[in-house]
Amino acid sequence: MLLGYARVSKAEGQDTSAQVDALRVAGCMRVFQEAGSGGRWDRPELHRLLDQLRPDDVVVVWKLDRLSRSLKDLLLILERIEQAQAGFRSLTEAVDTTGPAGRMMMQMLGAFAEFERAMIRERTRAGLEAARNQGRHGGRRPKLTTAQCREIVEMVTSGRKSAAEVSRLFGVHPATVSRLLSRARRLADDSEQILR
Repeated sequence: MLLGYARVSKAEGQDTSAQVDALRVAGCMRVFQEAGSGGRWDRPELHRLLDQLRPDDVVVVWKLDRLSRSLKDLLLILERIEQAQAGFRSLTEAVDTTGPAGRMMMQMLGAFAEFERAMIRERTRAGLEAARNQGRHGGRRPKLTTAQCREIVEMVTSGRKSAAEVSRLFGVHPATVSRLLSRARRLADDSEQILR
């Protein structure tokens, strides 16, 4: 079954009639129409179309940018179509994945997408490594300074305050105090074993 998808941007004040006519002439039995940005992923009609795909269905669009304006999203949508064992056809660009040439083109696009993902991972790793070399570390900043940690351990171990009182006093969760005390006990045990 040929399933059409027509989209216009809300801001441009267009309508989908020209696209719908072209899709009907191409043989689409059903056309899903949408008014929304091609850069957004939350498009209900697109998702309705993707959810209804069955093997051997063909998704038809007037132009590739009607499906998505982002290459990443376009590849994701085409991957979903392929997972449903369906085909894809663009009328204007003459892209048709139901034939061998179209499937080859989609495999090439997939290879470029995989290459792009690998490059992003590599750049991310290099950026994190550079930040570590400059003394910056990712994650949330610690709530307590080293001096505060020592003070908490000293207050609880000396018996001046309970763990619950210290957690309220420093504005931290009781589990944070428990972790500090466990770490202090482990360090004390390790240092005793070294001295033996």
